[in-house]
Amino acid sequence: MMNRLTAVMLSGTALLTGVSGPAQAEENNLDEGKVVTLDEIVVTATRRESRIQDIPYNISAVSGADVEAAKMVDTAELLRSIPGVGIVDRGPRNSGTVNSIRIRGLNVDSSILGDSAVSAVSTVSTYINDTPIFANFLLKDLERVEVLRGPQGTLYGSGALGGTVRFITSKPVMGEFEGRASGALSHVKGSDSVGVSADLMLNVPLGDTLALRMVGSWADYPGITDYVNLYKLDEDGVPVAPDGVLADTAEYETKKDADTYDVWFTRASLYWEPSESVNVLLTYSHQEDDVGGRRQPSLGTDGWGNPYGEYENGSIQLEPSSRNVDLVAMEANIDLGFATLTSSTSYYDNMGDSISENTGFYAQAGWLGLYYNYPRPMAQANRTYSDDSFIQEVRLVSNTEGAVDYVVGLYYQDQERNITQESVLVGFKRWWDEWTGLSALVTGDTDFDYDYTDNFTEKAVYGELTWHVTDQVHATGGFRYFDNESEAKVFMALPLWAGLFPALDLEPIERSEDDILFKGNLSYDLSENSMIYLTVSEGYRRGGANGVPISGFFAEDPAFLSYASDSVVNYEAGIKGTLSNFRYNVSLYQVDWKDPQLNTSTPNWGFFVVTNGEKARTQGLEIELDGNLTEALHVNFGYAYANAELTEDFVSPTGTLLAPKGTMLPGVSEHMINLAVDYTYNLDNGMDLVLRADGYYQSKTRNIVNNVGNARVEQDLPGFSIWNASATLIMDRVDVTLWMKNIFNNRGVTGVFKEEFMGTLPSAGYFGNGSKELISLPRTIGLSVNYSF
Repeated sequence: MMNRLTAVMLSGTALLTGVSGPAQAEENNLDEGKVVTLDEIVVTATRRESRIQDIPYNISAVSGADVEAAKMVDTAELLRSIPGVGIVDRGPRNSGTVNSIRIRGLNVDSSILGDSAVSAVSTVSTYINDTPIFANFLLKDLERVEVLRGPQGTLYGSGALGGTVRFITSKPVMGEFEGRASGALSHVKGSDSVGVSADLMLNVPLGDTLALRMVGSWADYPGITDYVNLYKLDEDGVPVAPDGVLADTAEYETKKDADTYDVWFTRASLYWEPSESVNVLLTYSHQEDDVGGRRQPSLGTDGWGNPYGEYENGSIQLEPSSRNVDLVAMEANIDLGFATLTSSTSYYDNMGDSISENTGFYAQAGWLGLYYNYPRPMAQANRTYSDDSFIQEVRLVSNTEGAVDYVVGLYYQDQERNITQESVLVGFKRWWDEWTGLSALVTGDTDFDYDYTDNFTEKAVYGELTWHVTDQVHATGGFRYFDNESEAKVFMALPLWAGLFPALDLEPIERSEDDILFKGNLSYDLSENSMIYLTVSEGYRRGGANGVPISGFFAEDPAFLSYASDSVVNYEAGIKGTLSNFRYNVSLYQVDWKDPQLNTSTPNWGFFVVTNGEKARTQGLEIELDGNLTEALHVNFGYAYANAELTEDFVSPTGTLLAPKGTMLPGVSEHMINLAVDYTYNLDNGMDLVLRADGYYQSKTRNIVNNVGNARVEQDLPGFSIWNASATLIMDRVDVTLWMKNIFNNRGVTGVFKEEFMGTLPSAGYFGNGSKELISLPRTIGLSVNYSF
């Protein structure tokens, strides 16, 4: 009972600060009046088990117990718990499409990206165990989550500019049959229904050397967003024309709580340990998402002048999305005595689709009146993305405890990504044929067809060597050599008008690059539990081919054919350790960013492209503090300051100024604060009660970086805070938690499509409104029950 109490009580350690929770907790009996001492946190960020205070750079860890105890509902909530880590919260819709994690301010992309996949890879890499994949799996049965700040290419096969987030799953346990069943009911403000979720974990021993661990999760969450301007559709999916096809009239309806979320998740892990020196872990993960619409209310009014309510969206059609992701990985370790040899082999397939209403964009761009002047306009974008990859990594990690430690690895990745968009003017051909009788001139309702495929291979050698100069002084040098090849192919057509615009099936555009990166680190142990350190590290992100036409009717400037890699130099100084009952970590950093990559579009025909700027810089301060004020009261605190801006004008390949020097980088808060407290009561009846409260604050952010002449999308987004609380009753085998998220129901806007960009236009027959705000989850109340056996 006391072990479970200690784990649950200490799990409040990292609710919303990123200061690590218990990876290994000491046994403490509160009834005997013992002070709860700091738990020892063991991480594997350096590819060997180390205490977190012994890692000579800024790392945070959140245990799986923390995630469960805080009843974290999604990755956005988890990452808001870590100082200095920002994220654009677009809800579950397209949550696996674009990685919008920001570490140390390294971002120039618009906060409204997310409906469609982009060409440039993220500045932050994410891992599931040893597999680099961005998939937004559910946070289930995790051992811990590690957040590594700064470039990580000398230790990880997939390098990154800003940092790495590692989701480490729980391994099967030998010789023990155990399980956990849990369920939850929840209600979100704005919804008329109740959400339901259920989880089951089983750990099954299969003899002395084999164990199986299985996790299954299901959730059915009702929506909160009412779509109030929906066209009524006929059996062909075309807006109903009550007075005939040529009349301007239409029929409308409302769909309440349209943004439903249904998800299935499963993971099975088989662990084999034939001897003390050999172990193999085989893991399969699968997730299916079905989302009914956006958690994004519209701004302003509809075409009749009616203002939108707090959770009302003005789209004239529903905007569902779905996703399927599969991951298979095998990790084998062989202890050679002098070193451990590890082989990691994995394959994943992540694919999704969505429907977006683009009529507001067409309206504000002037296309409805100029090109598509027909009644009941309905511009629908059907989008898909896929990302499948085979990855092989082999590394050797020294086991010796002498003067020198080393890590060396080989990395290979073969990846194919595909992005498609079909834009459809629903009902246009029916109207055209009725109006003109010239049916042969219009082929159908599809007015834009786009298909982009990128094949990428990377071969890399990486490693680090640490020299323990004395018992207190340690020096580390690292390197990464890589050789990349990419091939991009684009197909594009405007098939609406028969024979007017020939389709483009471009020849593949090939690109290759190789380089070597370096890292240096010097640390000094002030005591057994504290150190100071200095780090200089280089980071890199691959370039690629855009694949745009440079001749013919759709010609773009040849400067858009490809984009260069970008790179950073990260300078960091810090002090970390323990003092009395507190753990602390303070770091200062500066990151110089060269050739930052911006996902954007070409000026003539709007091809999706990536272009490079000149220079940017981020610099700041990160503070983490965690400890016990009394035997029962635990507190942690995090603060991050980031000054992230362009240090040179951002100019397009054709010489157009997109943003001037000094522009604040988008999606980056200058100030972020995390605070969490938990208090444990020992009840007379043998039960225990744990009370928790935690809060998060971020200052204002910018919507986009390319703000020159782009007032239709540029906007400063106000700062906000989110506060949560919970009460957990701990019994012998059952825990019951009553919890509340976003107590004060703050809107938490992290991106916006302005009315000037996608708003209503009744003069062109568009009475809906495509503007929207990306808001955080409104106030949510839930009851969770866990049963362990």
